[in-house]
Amino acid sequence: MRDTRPGRLRLSRPRLLRPLRLRRLGRPRLPRTRAGQRRAVQLVMLGCVLALLPSTWLFLASDDRLRTARDVPRTEVAMVFGAGLRDAEPSPYLAHRLDAAAELYRSGRIEVVLVTGDNSREDYDEPDSMRAYLTERGVPDRRIVSDYAGFDTWDSCVRAKKIFGVDEAVLISQGFHIRRAVALCQQAGVTAYGVPAPGDRRDRTWYYGAVREVFAASKAATEAVFEPDPRFLGPKEPGVSRALATAK
Repeated sequence: MRDTRPGRLRLSRPRLLRPLRLRRLGRPRLPRTRAGQRRAVQLVMLGCVLALLPSTWLFLASDDRLRTARDVPRTEVAMVFGAGLRDAEPSPYLAHRLDAAAELYRSGRIEVVLVTGDNSREDYDEPDSMRAYLTERGVPDRRIVSDYAGFDTWDSCVRAKKIFGVDEAVLISQGFHIRRAVALCQQAGVTAYGVPAPGDRRDRTWYYGAVREVFAASKAATEAVFEPDPRFLGPKEPGVSRALATAK
């Protein structure tokens, strides 16, 4: 018997409503011709050179400015850059910087210590913690000057020159940071000598700081070229000149 039931009507989906088929992303195609391969290699080499230019500049700008605590020229002012606090006390790296500054003072190589760090919050005060650490190690309080707006290396260098009137200084920091500090202070108009702080262990933090400097070099080169104003400049302060007056 013939089936006379109406057949099921099949509606085709509109093409726009069909699920989109995502194309598989294949591996990047390498150039097949010798000329194309040569250009690819040249581009990679150019990228490496551009990436290393800032670090090369830091090395060349500071190469003849690094000293040890024994042979650094006698200079009126030493600058110690902040390096973090732990429970309101200087971190181990910062403590090593401050120990080096105290030793330079005791040996008569410097007369005044400018401690520059972050005090952007009421509960975080690097300069005052640095001052307390130095006084406990024999540096008179009247010979210590605090810069509470040293938010980074460039800010500290510019403020040392424009706010505190420092023309020449011994900079104290870790070995992986000291070249950048010297190069930026030189660019800011401060004749600088760098003294790496001794006593650091090659731990995870040290290697992190060393790797970080590779990327920080690009920022330093940009600051050296464009010379931006510090985050906070403010009026001039006579702290350094007054401290030097007490040394005479």
